[in-house]
Amino acid sequence: MKLRSILTLITAVLACSVQAQVRPGDEIILEMNQAFRQNNRVKLTQLLPAAKGHALEPWAAYWELRARLDTASPQEVREFLTRYAGTYQEDRLRNDWLLLLGERRDWSTFADEHPRFRMNDDSQVRCYALLVQQLREGATPALAEEVKRLWMRQRDAEDACSLAARSLFSEQRAPVRLAPLDVWQRARVAMEMNRLRAVQSAVEIVAPEMLAVVNQLHANPARWLSAQIVAASRTRKELVVLALIRWASTDLDAAAHALDTKWSPMLTQEERDWLWGLMGKQAAQRLLPDSLSHFARVERASHLGDDALAWKARAALRGAKGPQWKMLLTAIDAMSPQAQRDATWTYWRARALLAGRRDDDHAEARVLLQSIASARGFYEQLALEELGQPIAVPSLPTPLTPEERAAARANPSLQRGLHAIGLGLRSEGVREWNYATNLHAPGGMGDRELLAAADLACEREVWDRCINTSERTRGEFDVRQRFPTPFRDAVVKRSRDIDLDPAYVYGLIRQESRFIMNAQSHVGASGLMQVMPATARWTARKLGMTGFTPSQINDRDTNIAIGTGYLKLVLDDFEGSMPMAAAAYNAGPNRPRNWRNGPVMDAAAWAETVPFHETRDYVKKVLANTTLYAALLSGQPQSLKSRLGTVGPRDQRRPEPSGDLP
Repeated sequence: MKLRSILTLITAVLACSVQAQVRPGDEIILEMNQAFRQNNRVKLTQLLPAAKGHALEPWAAYWELRARLDTASPQEVREFLTRYAGTYQEDRLRNDWLLLLGERRDWSTFADEHPRFRMNDDSQVRCYALLVQQLREGATPALAEEVKRLWMRQRDAEDACSLAARSLFSEQRAPVRLAPLDVWQRARVAMEMNRLRAVQSAVEIVAPEMLAVVNQLHANPARWLSAQIVAASRTRKELVVLALIRWASTDLDAAAHALDTKWSPMLTQEERDWLWGLMGKQAAQRLLPDSLSHFARVERASHLGDDALAWKARAALRGAKGPQWKMLLTAIDAMSPQAQRDATWTYWRARALLAGRRDDDHAEARVLLQSIASARGFYEQLALEELGQPIAVPSLPTPLTPEERAAARANPSLQRGLHAIGLGLRSEGVREWNYATNLHAPGGMGDRELLAAADLACEREVWDRCINTSERTRGEFDVRQRFPTPFRDAVVKRSRDIDLDPAYVYGLIRQESRFIMNAQSHVGASGLMQVMPATARWTARKLGMTGFTPSQINDRDTNIAIGTGYLKLVLDDFEGSMPMAAAAYNAGPNRPRNWRNGPVMDAAAWAETVPFHETRDYVKKVLANTTLYAALLSGQPQSLKSRLGTVGPRDQRRPEPSGDLP
């Protein structure tokens, strides 16, 4: 079969997922996308004329020029930007061009073009822009702070932010230069993440003569430290800190002992505090009982970053004799104002204040709870219940007018996004859609426009765009868009047949796949309920499904049957605990079995102390989703707390689980 015929067939199959139909010229777009992925520049240039006039022509033109951007003339680039002005593809290519100009150190052209960059969401472009601003106008404290923030956040040694940081380090004026401590702290963060290239990039700025030493201590920190006698200079002290960070990642107890018995007197208070905070964080992530004792060695909490302070707060929640409310308050008080405003720490600060006896503390707690209380999320729902209010379905917004609906349907970028998704070009379609609904795009959307765009996506059954777009509204809350119930008959019937709460199933599907039937994760999970092939085979055998093959997993009813069957088995294994079953569904059952050991805890506190960020976020979102879905399906107010319950070691009076869950 010819390639074009195969692509046409693929197009027809994929398009069914959003009720689209193959249109004339679609096969050319698919061929060009494939050529772009293969970096076939010649084929892209040959095919481009055939894409003229197609709805996705801007994508075709983008792929063709992007593939040869390194050799394209500035005139060709500007002609593209003019021809497709106002589109996502214009801004996307400008993003790519700005990065290339930065790599080429063409600061004059960069400065001319950057003001037209609308999305402004690329941290590397932003770092180049800050460097150009410094070179042209001089550094300011605000500029220095932004460079430092962006540089600290990058995972590797990307060119732009590293270059901007190097330039600021060379700045002569103290208020606006990057201090040596800033650079060493960047190296520490990179060492903790085991990003050697980023460590080297930072050390090269502040102590280039020590690069060989950095490689040695990274390879074998214990051996390197054993050969050191004293840390007399600032540089030597920082190298000791880096070695202890590296050592702690493989042998936390040995690194803590070495810090306590040998290195602590030679280091500065800031260096000691950083290390004890790091070791407390790593112990808390491993749910070790000595995490609080490590944090207790920190003399000044201001020496810790928000991440370490968050783990100090989590360790306080998991105290052996119950939450350590005073330590929890100390950790939250030391966080940045931005972190303190997060609903997580607003809620837990209120809970800590309520644990006290002072009327003033109780009044402050009530104000904090009122500031976040709503049906929107996990801690927002818990805040409602702390205030004595159940979780009910929010009132619907004013219905969309015909004019509002018509405007969404006339939006060319939204239509291109839907067309691309219909062809199976989901990544391109999602980016196009997100750009159209972004406030930085021409005619950026407010709440009513977002509701109309979400309505269009719901109508086309592109459920992920329906949900995510509606979630971005600030004042309006359309629960039908945010919590849709596709495949209702199948989900509800199957759930009730096996004695599973349909709201729990919907809450999980919404988090797993956003109701995309052919969703595929990077680890190979498939379908609505994102089931792994091995799990699907195991569950099919348990359920007595004869003749099952992994190729069936994207079939809607099969996926629901397998996914709900596995969820029920996991839920029974964890004695009906929805939080632990959700954690097991996400991270596998063995990890939650270990995470439950320790004191009996409020499940909200347990969920917050789950060591994996992805699973911690997953559990909270699934349970919040479940509570709102229950309100929708039943028409009655609900309680999140009743679904959470408590978590602790398995009741020894109960029989042990089979232990064969995959």
